[in-house]
Amino acid sequence: MSLDTLARPATFAVEIRHSRFVAHAAAVDSPAQALREIAARSTDDAGHHCWAYRVGADYRTHDDGEPAGTAGRPILAAIDGQGCDRVVVVVARWFGGVKLGAGGLVRAYGGTAAECLRTAERVPLVALVDIDVHAAFDDLGHVHAAAAAFAAEKHAAAFDASGARLRLRVPADTLAALKSRLRDATRDRIRIDDGG
Repeated sequence: MSLDTLARPATFAVEIRHSRFVAHAAAVDSPAQALREIAARSTDDAGHHCWAYRVGADYRTHDDGEPAGTAGRPILAAIDGQGCDRVVVVVARWFGGVKLGAGGLVRAYGGTAAECLRTAERVPLVALVDIDVHAAFDDLGHVHAAAAAFAAEKHAAAFDASGARLRLRVPADTLAALKSRLRDATRDRIRIDDGG
């Protein structure tokens, strides 16, 4: 299953049995950035700011005074259920006078987070790998053409008498095809180091 992150921050608000729930979701690159986003979103007068984030294998949840397991975990389940990664969701709740019970809180927090993510503009996450390509000057045209064809970005270049050493960042799912194209185009004169 391919995962998505958010193209831009998103907000979704809903009233459930007189309580107001407002979800804020944003893309993040690290747990530290997620915590900064949480702090920035937890400044209003809401009674609770419950949250969850997932950044790869790293995740964390917080119920902020709600009964244990009724807010943060359902928000994380919404992130996972919507196929998202590198995302933080903060759901603020303003109590409206009617108790929702544990099941009602789980549905309210999880549902608000899921709807926020469902309606957000998303972009696919693409795993990238770095490779070093060693090529003679005569083969550089092939390297540049293949890099363009496979959406590889040049991050560094060094030149000496024997040719060039280029550091390319390549989508992981196209690495094998790129290597094959370069070897075929240069009659296997090129050397590729992908750390594997």
